[in-house]
Amino acid sequence: MGRTYFVAGTDTGVGKTFVSAALLTAAANAGFQTAAIKPVASGCARTEAGLRNGDALLLQEAMTLELSYPQVNPFALEPPIAPHIAAIEAGKQLSPARMAGVCRGVMSAGADLVLIEGAGGWRTPLGPRAFLSQLPRELNTPVVLVVGMRLGCINHALLSAEAIRSDGLPLAGWVANFVCAGMARAEENLATLEALLPAPLLGVVPHSETRDYQAVAQHLDIRPLLPS
Repeated sequence: MGRTYFVAGTDTGVGKTFVSAALLTAAANAGFQTAAIKPVASGCARTEAGLRNGDALLLQEAMTLELSYPQVNPFALEPPIAPHIAAIEAGKQLSPARMAGVCRGVMSAGADLVLIEGAGGWRTPLGPRAFLSQLPRELNTPVVLVVGMRLGCINHALLSAEAIRSDGLPLAGWVANFVCAGMARAEENLATLEALLPAPLLGVVPHSETRDYQAVAQHLDIRPLLPS
C-alpha cells in the first residue's frame, strides 16, 4: 500500500517544489514508484498545450509514473498572484472537494509514494470560506513541512506545525531548506527547530543557486516516509 503526504511550506518561496522533487528522486533511487500533484498553481505560462506551471512541470519530470499534465496540475491559473484572487479574475471556483477527487485518482494509480504539494503557506485561501488546508484534511494525509531557513523561520515553523496539528493531521517530518546564503547563527536556529518541532528532521538542504534536485536528494532521509 502506497503512502501519500501533503507538502506544506512555512511561507511562499521556501522551496516546496524543489524539496518535493528531491524527495521523489530519493524514493526513486531507493527503488520506489513515485507520483506528485500540484493541485493549484498560479503563475502559469500560456503554451500551445494550454497553461503550464514550472513547478508542476518539475514535479512531472521528477516522478516515475507517467501522468498527464491535468492530472498533475488540475487548476492552472495565469497571474503570479494569490490563487484565490487569480481564480476570481479568471471566473473560476477553486474547490477542495474537486481537488480531492483528482488526488484520489492519482493516489490509486499504484505509486509507492505520492506527494501533494500545496501553494504558499498552510492557510492559503481558495475562496471566501475555503482554504487549501482543507484538502489534506479531506484526504486525511500526513504533512511534510518545508521550513525556509531564514530570519523568522522559527516562529513560522512552530505556528505552521501548531496549525497542522490543530487541524487534526500528523506532522510526518520536516526539511530545513537554506533559501538564503549566509544565514546568521544557522546551526543554532537549526538546533532550536530540532528541539521544538514534534517530527523527525528529514534532511538539511544547503543553499544553492543551481536548483539541482537530483543532487539534493542525497541530503534527505526518506525512510520515515516510505512503506516498510
